[in-house]
Amino acid sequence: MGDKLPEPHASSSPAVAASSEAEEIEVLDSEDVLPMAAEDHWKALFDQFDPDNTGYISTEKFRSLLQRHGSELDPHKLEVLLALADSNSEGRICYQDFVNLMSNKRSNSFRQAILQGNRRLCSKALLEETGLSLSQRLIRHVAYETLPREIDRKWYYDSYTCCPPPWFMITITIVEVAFFLYNGVVLDRFVLQVTHPLYLKNALLYHPQLRAQAWRYLTYIFMHAGIEHLGLNVVLQLLVGVPLEMVHGAARISFVYVAGVVAGSLAVSVSDMTAPVVGSSGGVYALVSAHLANIVMNWSGMKCQFKLLRMAVALICMSFEFGRAVWLRFHPSAYPPCPHPSFMAHLGGVMVGITLGVIILRNYEQRLQDQTLWWIFLSIYVIFVLFAIFWNIFAYSLLDLKLPPPP
Repeated sequence: MGDKLPEPHASSSPAVAASSEAEEIEVLDSEDVLPMAAEDHWKALFDQFDPDNTGYISTEKFRSLLQRHGSELDPHKLEVLLALADSNSEGRICYQDFVNLMSNKRSNSFRQAILQGNRRLCSKALLEETGLSLSQRLIRHVAYETLPREIDRKWYYDSYTCCPPPWFMITITIVEVAFFLYNGVVLDRFVLQVTHPLYLKNALLYHPQLRAQAWRYLTYIFMHAGIEHLGLNVVLQLLVGVPLEMVHGAARISFVYVAGVVAGSLAVSVSDMTAPVVGSSGGVYALVSAHLANIVMNWSGMKCQFKLLRMAVALICMSFEFGRAVWLRFHPSAYPPCPHPSFMAHLGGVMVGITLGVIILRNYEQRLQDQTLWWIFLSIYVIFVLFAIFWNIFAYSLLDLKLPPPP
């Protein structure tokens, strides 16, 4: 109880009640602990009920600790602690579990505590709380848009600090709009830019004759067929991508987006070998399809308003964009013999969204490396990427394709 913390007594959390939805308990790294001053405070309180310094106290003593000092905690965090105490089958609480929870780094054991707890959360739902500021209402709205469980929504509402902000989706969108405006000025065309004879001379888009230039498999997202193409992609990126990034973080959402982009260009290089590809539809469709699939899989838990109508509108918009891409692909080309850009990138993005994307969105604040399906889908994705690389190296010459001339 001095200024120096004792070494931890256990390297993993005790098991809690099993759940059909729960995965293995996460063991958190030692760096994910509270700031020193706050941990010293709670350690001293914890040690009052643990005179033998075992690292554990009974659930009765833990509940007494919460009753005495619960006013120092966020009310939603207190609910999780009480649920953890009520559902613990071993009758004791590990201090490391307590620290992990207070550090905003939940393990699967806490989700199990909520799913299998012996009590129902007695406080009112987050949606019923009044007197919230505009920013608090925005955070609450985002929680209900993206998370299927009330305890997750409350946890996110208490923990979100807008630091860092959702910079990835905003930055990508700004850069895409900037490139489009620049090309519009250069080509003197904003609608159906892709039909301009000089459109293919840009160094960013993917072209089958220039497939050895590896950056094109990614940078093609900064080129769009026209303002009608860019507009829908930007709207979907901002309406779906920004809330998802606010909840799941830039690292996870950028991974889904970039994986969809790469899968899109590689899908074109394998299945539509003579066509170029432009637009961010691969990344956008990965995010949107993952979000829609997550809503369907957690239909009863998702409390966003008018979800059926909004899903229908999203599917109609995606279908319209996909139909436009198919029509453009088979429309007489403005630069024969090279066809207009392919639509297969859309399908590549969808496949990433309903596999890797769904696993990420279903595991809010849980470690992906502990999820078996994550490794399965990641392995499939890596195999596809390797296959596509070898295909691009060898298949074009073996099939003796007649490719369009380089721009």
